[in-house]
Amino acid sequence: MKKVLDKINAPADLKVLQLEELVLLAKELRAFIIDVVATKEGHLGASLGVVELTIAIHYVFNTPTDKLIWDVGHQAYGHKILTGRRSRFHTNRQLNGISGFPKMDESKYDAFGTGHSSTSISAILGMALASQLNKSDNAQHVAVIGDASIASGMAFEALNHLGETNTNVLVILNDNTIGIDPSVGALKKYLTNVKKGTAKEENIFECLNLTYSGPVDGHNLPLLITELERLKTVDGPKLLHVITTKGKGLKQAEKDQVTYHAPGKFNAKTGEREHKPLAPEPPKFQDVFGKTIIELAEKNEQIVGITPAMPTGSSLKYMMEKMPDRAFDVGIAEQHAVTLAAGMASNGLIPFCNIYSTFVQRGYDQIIHDVAIQNIPVVFCLDRAGLVGEDGTTHHGIYDIAFLRCIPNMIVFSPLDEVELRNIMYTAQKGLKQPIAIRYPRGRGYKIDWQQPMEPITIGSSVCLKQGSKTAVLSFGPIGNTVKQAIAEANNPAKIGHFNMRFAKPLDTQALDAIFKNYEQVVTVEDGCIIGGFGSAVLEYANSKGFKTKIKQFGVPDNTIGHGTIKELHDICGISWEQIKNYLDQTN
Repeated sequence: MKKVLDKINAPADLKVLQLEELVLLAKELRAFIIDVVATKEGHLGASLGVVELTIAIHYVFNTPTDKLIWDVGHQAYGHKILTGRRSRFHTNRQLNGISGFPKMDESKYDAFGTGHSSTSISAILGMALASQLNKSDNAQHVAVIGDASIASGMAFEALNHLGETNTNVLVILNDNTIGIDPSVGALKKYLTNVKKGTAKEENIFECLNLTYSGPVDGHNLPLLITELERLKTVDGPKLLHVITTKGKGLKQAEKDQVTYHAPGKFNAKTGEREHKPLAPEPPKFQDVFGKTIIELAEKNEQIVGITPAMPTGSSLKYMMEKMPDRAFDVGIAEQHAVTLAAGMASNGLIPFCNIYSTFVQRGYDQIIHDVAIQNIPVVFCLDRAGLVGEDGTTHHGIYDIAFLRCIPNMIVFSPLDEVELRNIMYTAQKGLKQPIAIRYPRGRGYKIDWQQPMEPITIGSSVCLKQGSKTAVLSFGPIGNTVKQAIAEANNPAKIGHFNMRFAKPLDTQALDAIFKNYEQVVTVEDGCIIGGFGSAVLEYANSKGFKTKIKQFGVPDNTIGHGTIKELHDICGISWEQIKNYLDQTN
């Protein structure tokens, strides 16, 4: 017998279904998501939690004429499946496949790209205002945002503006008390009290001039449909408070919501995750950070840790568990995290502010205005630097070198391996006089024996890993391990020198002077954007000194880089070990 889901190729197909068929569709959709993600990997719990809500929205509203934005997009898998991408859903997050997040150029049903959180209300309000100005304000405008995302400053800025308009906007608050990690902060406590019926008489959203309704059961499909139909007739900005369970329909995902946000491969029937052999492996860079900060903090009571809603992803959770009064999850609030760190450092503490590279972009003004201009020694630990793989375009940490090294007083460092990460953390807490950004990649490092005694690193110093006679390869960060492989496989390795530069700012100018004097050509290698990056810094220095040595740059080109495995993306960007080797063979 043909499944109901097999009949759905567009939202219009939903509208001919009876209510009992919609309820059956919810079960089939949830099972379909579980089956595909179990083998192909991806984000699981968030989409399972909004299956009924997804069906109800597309049943009631006339998408894509009515605009629908899913905040962050972790929760948009069901939306993608119901909007013509069911047959391609198995390609999710794979090279040349569909994106793991809503993407405007992928489907007319993806009204706005949402890889980062808390942008949906601003975007949907902009669309609604445009509709008014274009005299087409019969369209509905819907934004679905989670309780973690709505606590972000940008979301509150948008709510503040929304409340003074007469736009036809519906904000659906998907309240499941968790983002990637459990939600934090006073707003979480308020929403909890609303659900319990113990909140103060005034409703915060009504005070912002929104018509509030709820809370309603987000897994009661008939109730959702009825309430959304009613809200279509209500003029002006409004907010529907929906209560859901992240991971709904898979027991393990409901029980362990943090792990099953993105669980990797698992058994679709039992929910059990695949267990890899227990052979020794190098640690993840994030775990090196998480364990090293505890080692340092046990000896230095001035050290504190800060993360904007990423305690698990950054591994600051270790410090939060062991030293809860010295580790702070501030929620999805990168701007606040940066300036909080500045305030702490200005009062004698040593804050390690741990933010994913792609998210530190959201705190850029604060880095300049509140930290660097005042030369406050905040230690920024930028996780997920470089190309991150399957999360794709919005999550690549490829711009940080360029946008940080142009800021006065900022030190920019990237370790070759776990030992150098530990050593620069040790160095930073000993008492720098200026801010430092330490960037390191997603995934595992290179050393089993990484927990070695820590040693200080001289700021602005490089390391010669191998002498050569003709070509000097200057690498910045862990991609130096790719360079090692390229040189080892090259036809004339004796001609190739390799220098682990470590600092994009300040450069080791003493080493560069010797390199330009003794080598016929210089090759720079980085996993960040070529424009303005480490290679650009070397070019600028060579030009300032009048060196005529040929310089070849390897880095991320000036294109939008999509999703795929790290190896596939390195190939696309021309920075794989094979491509570096081929160049070295041709020129040596």
